[in-house]
This record gives sequence, structure tokens and C-alpha cells, in this order.
Amino acid sequence: MNILVIITIIAALLILLASAVRIVKQYERGVLFRLGRVLGVREPGLRLIIPLVDVLRRVPLRIVTLPIQSQGIITRDNVSVDVSAVAYFRVIDATKSVVAIENVYAAIDQIAQTTLRKVVGRHTLDETLSETDSINLDIRRILDVTTLDWGVEVTLVELKDIQLPEAMKRAMARQAEAEREKRAKIISAEGESLAAAALGEASDTMMAHPLALQLRNLQSLVELGVDKNTTVVFPAPLMSTIGELGAFLARESAAAGSMPAAKTPETAAIVPSASAANGASAPGEL
Repeated sequence: MNILVIITIIAALLILLASAVRIVKQYERGVLFRLGRVLGVREPGLRLIIPLVDVLRRVPLRIVTLPIQSQGIITRDNVSVDVSAVAYFRVIDATKSVVAIENVYAAIDQIAQTTLRKVVGRHTLDETLSETDSINLDIRRILDVTTLDWGVEVTLVELKDIQLPEAMKRAMARQAEAEREKRAKIISAEGESLAAAALGEASDTMMAHPLALQLRNLQSLVELGVDKNTTVVFPAPLMSTIGELGAFLARESAAAGSMPAAKTPETAAIVPSASAANGASAPGEL
């Protein structure tokens, strides 16, 4: 009988000792309550408490990832969009996270949703799509104002997805297409302007050096001949140049004929025959 009592006492002591031993992990802090009052925070390691009197609440300090579910939001320019985000937070004051609020994770989830809706609703659609960094900072700043009283710090907030209505997607696609067409026309007009300026400079150079125009015409003929074309188009300036060249040769011949020169037998033979030819070509003359 005595042995049974001793075994019972030993078992009870072991149970009390097991309930008095608590292990706080490295990434946790323990908030100790004694008879409902906070005694302080226990650091990581092996901790002993008084069974049935003390309660040790372990609070993790690691960063927590909190997905913010998609919210139907109307932007400032009355466009309905569905926006989802993700928030990262961590506990910086274990006592406040236990005493100041009942469920810190649920509270941050709810306030993150309402803050997301409020901040995005202040911006237009274009601002929401292009200024995500500023929106993220605004959401984080608003959350920190509230969550710091709970012993929680929001480290990062990022917009994860923005869903647009199909009609808005089509309208944005048309807008983007029109914008690209506008850019293409502007680039084409700039190219024409540069080409016109270059042609103007080239024409000034050719006016100063007339031979350059003829060389360019000859180069064009060479380029046409590469493809073995059967039709050759002579530019009008080239034809006028040929006519001027013929007139020049005629003047030179006339000038050479008016100059006195010694008659040789060949010249004497040529001159009568030329006179005869002239007489034959003009019938009726004596």
C-alpha cells in the first residue's frame, strides 16, 4: 500500500514538473501572466513557471506573410477594378500583441483590406497602374499608424494583381494602338524633315559644283545598268547638258573654221567637194 502511495506521489510530482517547464524558441518571446497580471517577457530558453498559477504565452517574432484578398474598388475616375495585395509584418512588442488586441492576425487582415480600398479609391486608373510604389508606401504608412499600438510593424505592402473589366481592356488596347500610330507618324514626319534638310544641303553643294550633278546622274545610270534593264531613262538635266555640249562643240567648230589656216592639198580637195555638196543640197542656186 505504501508503495502505491509513493508511486502516485512521484507521478503527481512528475506531472507538476512537466507542467512547470516551458521552452521558448529562438524566434519567440514568452509573455508571462501570474494570476492574470503580466509579469514580463521571457527570453528564449528553458523557463520554469508555477503550475496552475502562471500562464506563458509564446509569441513568434518572425515576419508573417499576409495575403490581402481581392477587393472590388472604384477608382477616382469611376472605374471598377479588382485589386489584391500582400502584406508582410512582424511583432516588435510581444506584450502589446497579446494584451492590446485579441487576434492580431485577423485584425491586420481586416484593416489591410479597408486600407487598400481607401488608398486605391483616391487614385485614378492610370495612377493605380503606374504609381504602384507610392500606393504601396501610402498603405504601409496608414497601417503602421494603427498597428504600432498593437506591437506590430508592417514591413512591406505590395499590390499583387489588378484586374480590369474587359471593356476597359479593349479601350486601353485601342488607346495604346493609337498612341503607337501617333509616334510612328511623328517619327516619319521627323525623318521627312531631316531628309528635306539633307536634300537642301545637297542641292546647294551641286549648285556650287555643277559637275557633281552630272556625276550623280552617271552614277544613277550605273545603278540602273546593274539589273540589266532594257529601258534607260535619262534625266532632263542630263539631256539639257547633252544639248549644251552639242552647242558648245558647234561653236568650237565655227570658231575653228573662221581662223586662217594654210591650205594643204587635202584641204583644197575637201573644200571644193564641200562646196559641191552645198551646191547639190541647195538646188536652184547658180
